[in-house]
Amino acid sequence: MTPPAFQLPDDIESLKAFALSMAEKAARADALEVEVANLKAQTADADERIGRLMQILKAFDRARFGRRSEKLGLHAADNEQQAFVFEEIETGIAAIKAGLKKSHERADGKRPPRPRKGFAPHLERVEVVIEPEELPEHAGRQKVLIGEDVSERLDVVPAKFRVIVTRRPKYAFRNEDGVVQAPAPAHIIESGIPTEALLAQIAVSKYADGLPLYRQEAIYARDKVELDRRLMAQWMGKLGFELEILADYILVEIKKAERVFADETTLPTLAPGSGATKTAWLWAYARDDRPFGGSGPPMVAYRFEDSRSGECVARHLNGYHGILQVDGYAAYNKLARSDGGNDGVTLAGCWSHSRRKFYELHVGKSSEVATATVERMAKLWQVEEAARGQSPDARVAVRQQTSAVIVSELFDLWHKTLPRISGKSKLAEAIRYATTRRAIFERFLSDGRIELDSNIVERAIRPQAITRKNALFAGSDGGGRSWATIATLLQTAKMNNVDPNAWLTQTLERIANGWPSSEIDALMPWNYHA
Repeated sequence: MTPPAFQLPDDIESLKAFALSMAEKAARADALEVEVANLKAQTADADERIGRLMQILKAFDRARFGRRSEKLGLHAADNEQQAFVFEEIETGIAAIKAGLKKSHERADGKRPPRPRKGFAPHLERVEVVIEPEELPEHAGRQKVLIGEDVSERLDVVPAKFRVIVTRRPKYAFRNEDGVVQAPAPAHIIESGIPTEALLAQIAVSKYADGLPLYRQEAIYARDKVELDRRLMAQWMGKLGFELEILADYILVEIKKAERVFADETTLPTLAPGSGATKTAWLWAYARDDRPFGGSGPPMVAYRFEDSRSGECVARHLNGYHGILQVDGYAAYNKLARSDGGNDGVTLAGCWSHSRRKFYELHVGKSSEVATATVERMAKLWQVEEAARGQSPDARVAVRQQTSAVIVSELFDLWHKTLPRISGKSKLAEAIRYATTRRAIFERFLSDGRIELDSNIVERAIRPQAITRKNALFAGSDGGGRSWATIATLLQTAKMNNVDPNAWLTQTLERIANGWPSSEIDALMPWNYHA
C-alpha cells in the first residue's frame, strides 16, 4: 500500500512554524552527532591515557611488592616514594574514568547501576529515613508503603580523646574510728596520665603502622592534646620492659617448631654521645606451619643486636633442633657444622634469592640462559601453589613428580653454561650462587615441611623496614630492644588476624592487674578473645 503523500501547511504562519521546527530538529541532530563524536574522541583519548598509566602502574606494582632484584630498574628508588607514585597513578586513572562517566551520564541522562560489595556486619548501622515532601495536593490522602530503596555509605567518626575521671570516695563511720576507701585501680604507668588503651594506640601506631612519635605528636596537637614525643618514648620503654617476657615466650614457642625461617635487616641506631647513627640489626625468626597442613599458630620474634655475626643467631637459636630456612647469608651455615653449637640444625635454601640474580639479567635482556632459568623456575612456584596446605608426604609426592625434573634440568643448564662464560660475569655469579648451594636448594624435594622460599619471614620483616624508613633510626640500643619486643607481639597478632590494638589494650590491663606468669600462654595473641 502506498503511504499517503506528506502534506505541507497551506498558510504562511504554519509553514514558518513548520520550517522552524525542522531546523531545530536538524540542529539537535547535528549537535547530537557532534556530542557522540566528542564522546568517542574522549573515550579513545582516555583509553590511551589509562593504558599508559596501567603500564606504569604494573611496573610500580612490581617495584612496590616485588623483590629488590625484580624492580625493573627501580630498585634504587625510595620505597615510600614508589608507594606515593603508585597511589597517584591509581588516583589519576580514577579521575579519568570519573570524567568519562560524567560525560556519558550527560549524553543519555542515566547513571549505570554500581554493584558494590557489602560492608562488614559488625559495623554500626545508623538508619536515616528520608520521607517524601508533603505537598498541598496530598492533603487528606492516605499513603500506603509499597516498598523502599535502601543504600549504604561508609562513614567515619574521627577518633576523639577523652578524660577518664576516677573518683574514690572516702567514708568514715559515725561515732567510730576508721576510714574505708576502694583501692586505686592498677595501671602500667603508675601515677601517670595514660590509660592502657592510649598506650596501645601509640604503640600500634608506631610499631605496626609505621607512624613515628613526632608525627603522632602533631596529630594529637590538632585535637588540642599536648603529648610530648619524649614522654611517649618513655611510655614505650616501659611497655618494652613489661612485654619482654611475652616476646621471649614467643621465641621459645618458635624454637619448638619443626621448621623455622630466619632473616635480618639493618636498624640504624643513634650512637650515644656522638649524635651520629650506627648500623644495628633486627633479626627475625618466624614460624608458620600452615603451608604443610600444620595447626600451630603463626608467629614471629625479632631480636635487636649491634652485630650481624653468626654468634647472634647461634645465641638466639640455642637449643633449636630442626629445619632452618634462610637466604644465602654465611652466618647461618655455622649452625649446621658439628662445631657450631647446634648440631641438629638442617639448613634449607630459598629459591627466591637465587631467582632474583637471574631475574635482573632477564629483565635487561642480556642473557638467554637467565630468561630460560626464570621461565623454568616459574613452574616450581606453580607446583607449590597447588600443593599448599597439603600434608608433607603429599607435597613431596607432587614435587617428585614435577619439580624434581625441573630442578635437574636447571642444574644441568647451569653446569653446561658456566665453563663457556666469563667467570667475572653477573651470569656466572648467579650460577655459582645456585650450584654451590645445590644440597640446600634440593632439600625441599624430599621434605614436605620445607618451603620453596623464605618469603614467610620476609613478609614478617617488611613492616619493620617500613617503620624504620619513617622513623629514620632507633633512639638508642634500649629503644631498639623495645622496638623488637613490641613489634614481635604486634606482628604476631597481625599474622593471626587479631586486632593488635584490642589485643594490646586487654593484655596491658591484665598485666597491670597482676596476671600470673604461670598463665602467660593465655596472653598470647593467638589465644585472644574479645
